[in-house]
Amino acid sequence: MFSTATANFVRQIDPEGSLIHVSRVNDSHKLVPMALVVKRNRYWFWQRPKYQPTDFTLSDLLQGDATLIPEVKEKPFLTYRGTYGDELSGRLDTEAASVSVTLEGRGSSHLQSCFGKLKKEELDVIKLLRDSRNRMVDMNHVLVQQMEKRAEVLTVLKERIFTTDSCSVTQTKKEQCIFQGLLGLMGMLGGSIKACLKESSKIEADSDVSLEIPSGTVVAYSVLELKIKKNGDYDICLRPGTNGGIEADSPVTQPSHDFLDTVDGKHNGQKAPETEPSSASQNGSHEMDFSLLAELPQSVRSAFFKRLQETLRDRGALSYLQRVLENLCFGETLITAKDEDLPDSQRKTLSAILDGYSEDSQAGIPAHLNSVHLLVSAMEELPDETLNLLSESSPDFLEAFKTLVTRLKESHEPLSIQCLPVLLQDNQAFQQADQLLRSIKVTLKRDANTLWTETGNKAGVLPVVLCLSIQGLASLCKGLEM
Repeated sequence: MFSTATANFVRQIDPEGSLIHVSRVNDSHKLVPMALVVKRNRYWFWQRPKYQPTDFTLSDLLQGDATLIPEVKEKPFLTYRGTYGDELSGRLDTEAASVSVTLEGRGSSHLQSCFGKLKKEELDVIKLLRDSRNRMVDMNHVLVQQMEKRAEVLTVLKERIFTTDSCSVTQTKKEQCIFQGLLGLMGMLGGSIKACLKESSKIEADSDVSLEIPSGTVVAYSVLELKIKKNGDYDICLRPGTNGGIEADSPVTQPSHDFLDTVDGKHNGQKAPETEPSSASQNGSHEMDFSLLAELPQSVRSAFFKRLQETLRDRGALSYLQRVLENLCFGETLITAKDEDLPDSQRKTLSAILDGYSEDSQAGIPAHLNSVHLLVSAMEELPDETLNLLSESSPDFLEAFKTLVTRLKESHEPLSIQCLPVLLQDNQAFQQADQLLRSIKVTLKRDANTLWTETGNKAGVLPVVLCLSIQGLASLCKGLEM
């Protein structure tokens, strides 16, 4: 809840800027002026870095006995109150032998963040540069020794935004289920809820969770990267876009990444936007395709597709799922669907992914799990509007949209309108495709005979991750009828 609230806050006030949202209340006391924060580059080149606050400041890292005292300027920032939510509904009719079941559900979820009056503290960088002149980094410091030098960068906290009064984050969920006939409802609603079964065959479930956040809690911050040489000399990267890091023992050649075409084995010469790929992606594994997803049993694909679409409506749940998958594929700790700390909805999603898998399995991690991780990691980078549109897309639309995207990629000239998939020749479906592309700063243009796209300057990696997401989802729901 707290992480979702602070992420919403940053997206609203600084969508293209340098602010980083605080994901854990427990990290707030570490985020002091001049604090050291570890920036970890992610596995896939398009992913935004993760930031991990440490217990140290820059003064702790430098040689010498003189303690650096940060000088800060404090000023009022703004007053913030936000409400985010969605409304969901659905109906299911089915018959099995002599049993007939009708299920109708409605639900809503609202997250209200009231941070009140916020203040901002900014580090006096000029004074810091003057006070730390001729100081060197202690290369034997435990933090430096434990850094994974190719994937991690040390940064110093430049500014922070914090609450001035006690405030709250409240999440309210309401669910209603009306049914006739015989239906197993155990675990269907999920979450920590109070449920009441009435004679009218109606289940109502409400959950209302509120977090009280104390005064002085940091909700967002920004950092400056450090460029550290092997001998301990260092620079603070002041110019935007300048990358820091710890000098490696040998030079590392970073590969370029072809614009998505390597995913499906094709190449048309377009390059992905300039990004700094992580060392973990140098093995070319970003070139994998999604054929393994299409080969899964239909029942497994159907269950996972439904759960995944539900997850797309909740960015916090999607990010949580991505972290779990990352741990399953590459992490130090193994997390399974049996883990008691998992939210119930995520446990069900993982159960759908890990069908037939157990920790004791001699076969190890399922082969399709890397494809699932690629898909979820790509979708995590998409805007909320795009995720909401994908959560409502039918399997036949996703397959048609994939065909359209593929043809647009392969053609250097405008497409003939006759090349449109049959489904997208319907005006409503075409408008849905247009809306999906507009959500990532790509405009679908057409005249009487041809069709083409125009990409906005701020699209960045969004076309790449949308194409990946569409390919993965289309492979997952291939042949499904819903």
